Amino acid sequence: MLNEKDLQLIESKGITASKIEEQIKRFENGFPRLRIQSVATVGNGIMRLTEKDISHYLKLWRQSQQSGVTIEKFVPASGAASRMFKNMFAFTTSGRTAPETDFEKQYFDNINHFAFFLSLNKACERLYKAGIPQLIEDGKYVEIVKAMLEKDGLNYGFLPKALLQFHKAAGGNVHTSLEEHLEEGAQYAANGKREVNIHFTVSPEHRKEFEKILKAKVPMMEQVWGVKYNVTMSEQKQSTDTIAVNLDNTPYRDGDGNLFFRPAGHGALIENLNERDADVVFVKNIDNVVPLRLRNATVRYKKAIGGYLIDVQRAITKHLDTLDKGANANELKSILKFVENRLCTRNQATACMDEKQLTEYLHGKLNRPIRVCGMVLNEGEPGGGPYLTYNADGSYSPQILEAAQIDENDPAAVELMKSGTHFNPVDLVCYIKDYKGNKFDLKQFVDRETGLISMKSTGGVEIKALELPGLWNGSMSDWNTIFIEVPIETFNPVKTVNDLLRPQHQ
Repeated sequence: MLNEKDLQLIESKGITASKIEEQIKRFENGFPRLRIQSVATVGNGIMRLTEKDISHYLKLWRQSQQSGVTIEKFVPASGAASRMFKNMFAFTTSGRTAPETDFEKQYFDNINHFAFFLSLNKACERLYKAGIPQLIEDGKYVEIVKAMLEKDGLNYGFLPKALLQFHKAAGGNVHTSLEEHLEEGAQYAANGKREVNIHFTVSPEHRKEFEKILKAKVPMMEQVWGVKYNVTMSEQKQSTDTIAVNLDNTPYRDGDGNLFFRPAGHGALIENLNERDADVVFVKNIDNVVPLRLRNATVRYKKAIGGYLIDVQRAITKHLDTLDKGANANELKSILKFVENRLCTRNQATACMDEKQLTEYLHGKLNRPIRVCGMVLNEGEPGGGPYLTYNADGSYSPQILEAAQIDENDPAAVELMKSGTHFNPVDLVCYIKDYKGNKFDLKQFVDRETGLISMKSTGGVEIKALELPGLWNGSMSDWNTIFIEVPIETFNPVKTVNDLLRPQHQ
């Protein structure tokens, strides 16, 4: 199946032939559906903090920042923003010369409210010798959109979201989402020395643009916020790319007869996260940011879930130390109660375990990376949600699932999905070192059975693509996971360009 040229290409990407064979078998056999115990709700897998709780965890986080705990903010920022402009790309190829859909009308009726309006106006003046008001009067709507999307203009259709001007800021300035994340980092992720460590995953073709913005903006932000930024970047590894296949599961080849590889989704970034050396890592999507004036709730709850993480990590360390010393029956009972009630992980088999077996079980459950995940009330946004699902050992524990992981042919599973009350906004704070201070190998905690197969198109040909277990789905499947309800105002994603017109982004 693989020729010498194929093997050379595979080797150049750092992939093995056996890995390719494994991927092709995965296309043939698919992924098993996950068995759900229940939807996670408040009181059943999701914790709702009281004001007293929040005050306690805020204090704990402040103390942790001063205590020498190493902190980093990790922002996946390598994906292109092309899907954000899907509607506007469609407009440029529709053959129409004026806006007709509600989306197009909303865009043009409010075009001066976009933070990038002045930049777009300058691009229009440079390209067409006329500003946006004149172009609209002349009916040249398509030209305006092309100036926004294409390389000769702002190139927004091909840049990552991190480099787009999202918000108007004080003094007539504008902020990219990259800059908003820098500000956020100063507000909740600074250590006792007022150092802010932020890591962005970037695509190689855009790295220089990131560096340009950082060079221009970081010195000024350091003065405003009284911090020292340590900004690092990494690229998604080619070795995580996956082969694409035809509909009959044979390898798809391009016009030159070469195997065709695709980036394997955000799950590939577990490799990047695994190289970070902090104790605590905040993970947040690049597009979920708001202007400074609307950020109070976000900052407050980030600190609160950070404090909760520290509290849980200390309790786990204490319990593991007890197990190492040889826990008695009462201590084992207390630790089991912690695993069941605090970590929401249960296994009926524990009732039949002797002390040695229970000690081994509890040690295995506790000695894992930890993540505390903010969950917002479900208001119809697309995406994953919180569940309690079964593991290979018969236990069940909190997991974040995507709709594609749920068996659509199982009426009970579909009904459970529909009954979900909360949504995953990708609001994570993680502890990635063990109770002895050693860094976990995060790749050891991935559930390889939780990837996705999706249909794609290239050059007009339908192909199948393989996505690795998602970063906050299967890639963190074997972590200790805690769900905490956070306010809906902490979740403000930008999935389309018109989302920037929402009050939260104005």
